[in-house]
Amino acid sequence: MTSTLLRRLVLVAALLCGMHAASAQMQPMSEDELSAVNGQGLVTMTNSSLNGFDFSKIALDADITLSANLRNIRLGEYAYAARNGSGADLDIPLLQFGRSDGTDAQRVVQISNPYFEFVYKNAADGASREAIGMRFGFESISGDIGLRITTLSGSMQVTGTAADGSTIVLDSRTDGGGKRWDGACTAPCLTLSQLGGVTAGDASGGSRDFWISLLKTAVQFPTTNGAPANDTAQAGMWLNWRDKLQALATNGVAPPNLPKGR
Repeated sequence: MTSTLLRRLVLVAALLCGMHAASAQMQPMSEDELSAVNGQGLVTMTNSSLNGFDFSKIALDADITLSANLRNIRLGEYAYAARNGSGADLDIPLLQFGRSDGTDAQRVVQISNPYFEFVYKNAADGASREAIGMRFGFESISGDIGLRITTLSGSMQVTGTAADGSTIVLDSRTDGGGKRWDGACTAPCLTLSQLGGVTAGDASGGSRDFWISLLKTAVQFPTTNGAPANDTAQAGMWLNWRDKLQALATNGVAPPNLPKGR
């Protein structure tokens, strides 16, 4: 299961990066023109360490415009006696990027700098390193995302507005663990069953902390790009998303996102 999932995540990253490819005719530049240019490679790699773990991050310096619908996503299917939920760490019936009932800007989602980050630690023999897992995420995501979640293993916070105009919040931290959470909470609050989608980002910029991890053991990931501190990701599949999320709807209904031309 693990190797199949990793191949799928790599394929998704490759497809996302290819969606926004462009071509141009190359032209020679003078010495003066070259001296005024600063460049950066498409792929960057950084290494860091935290709490006894080593991290290798491979990022694509790319901006992606995306309109896509994904359905019936189930990641991390195995028996978990403590709380089995729907039988999967993440059970997401609907994940749609963009909407077809809004302005041109709302029809797509803007994504910047997708990345993979691999986690290692020194093995017990002291002479080798052990791979612990990885995460896949975006350093920035902005736009309207239709979203329905049945079971969540992760850390998520969304602010919404109730029918009476009061503010309600969905926050997995109220669960005391976040593993295979069904969204239940003590009213007044926003539950997973009420959530129909989110608007990611605000006037100051995109949401900076969306990622999904696959781990053998719990790991505290380092933060980047000015994002808020992460909660510790647990073993199995884990979704992190807390930064600048506003509920699109609190009645469980996602906005439409029909294919172009329909």
